[in-house]
Amino acid sequence: MNVGNIASALPVLIQFQDSADDLMPVDPLDNLALSMMLAGVAFIITLYFGRPFINQLKRRGIGKQIRIDGPEGHENKIGTPTMGGLLIVFVIVALTVTFNLWGRLSMLLPLGVLSACCVVGAIDDRNSLVGSKGGGLSETLKMAPLLIISVVAGLILHFPLGLSSIYIPFVGQYDIGIIYLPIAIAVIAAFANAVNFADGLDTLAGGTAAVAFVAYGIIAFLQGQVQVVTFCFTAVGALLGFLWYNAHPAQVFMGDSGSLPLGAALATAAFMTGQWLLLGVVGLVFVAEAASVVLQRYWFKYTRKRYGVGRRIFRIAPLHHHFEAIGWSETQVTMRFWLWAMMSGLLGVALALV
Repeated sequence: MNVGNIASALPVLIQFQDSADDLMPVDPLDNLALSMMLAGVAFIITLYFGRPFINQLKRRGIGKQIRIDGPEGHENKIGTPTMGGLLIVFVIVALTVTFNLWGRLSMLLPLGVLSACCVVGAIDDRNSLVGSKGGGLSETLKMAPLLIISVVAGLILHFPLGLSSIYIPFVGQYDIGIIYLPIAIAVIAAFANAVNFADGLDTLAGGTAAVAFVAYGIIAFLQGQVQVVTFCFTAVGALLGFLWYNAHPAQVFMGDSGSLPLGAALATAAFMTGQWLLLGVVGLVFVAEAASVVLQRYWFKYTRKRYGVGRRIFRIAPLHHHFEAIGWSETQVTMRFWLWAMMSGLLGVALALV
């Protein structure tokens, strides 16, 4: 099957434009070069501004607190500048507004999700700095705005963009009607938190998120959705530029100001391609991280209620800390999780073709 046949077999999102005359699929070859170049531009900009940005964080005393019950050996990370996600988001937003918004109003959706979640994450980061008394936002105060953002995103996906289908590999595409809306809301909020759970080791969240954006960029390319391709590749470039400074030992952490918006934006892009069911495959690392936290929490509560003493499934959650606790080095964990991310990304793209 050639690329043309593949693209015609996949669900194609009709761009949301100002006039009905512009409602037509976009030829992905027309602007593919721009998408690739913008990834490079995003990388260079993030790399160039990374050092002065980190210096500003240091001057302002924006340093990370470390969990008291975390793995041994993380004490030397205390005080490392955080909120590096602000730079990632700024670069993505600036390049998208400049090169990927004119005539592509559907891009306002991932831009809005990215920016709004970044604000929530930045507030949480500010409340969890070294020396602060807050310790970050409570679970309720963090989830409430994330759910509101997800509701708005779901409504836009379902009504203005007219999306309501699910694509099942080997089976086909089906319209699920209004059920699409609560699914979109839940998945966007869940993935914002899932990427946040993965942000615990140097390069872990940034590297695995970059792989996931590449996978959905490829899927969008095969569908002819140049605007989504460009958005995904711009995110990849910004993430790779950030990883230059986040490489072990990290000079800066992403923080919630990066992990929350990137997770929500990834899920939004997935829904725009119609291949959102594959998020569980493409984002396998994030799913595993989130599942480990949920299982650990509720198993502990259940066993404490039943036996009087809480029991654990993992030595420490999220999952990456469990592997550290059993003897893997930080670089071993991150590289092996990267390998899983790459293979699951390849599998996700493959499943999108069948």
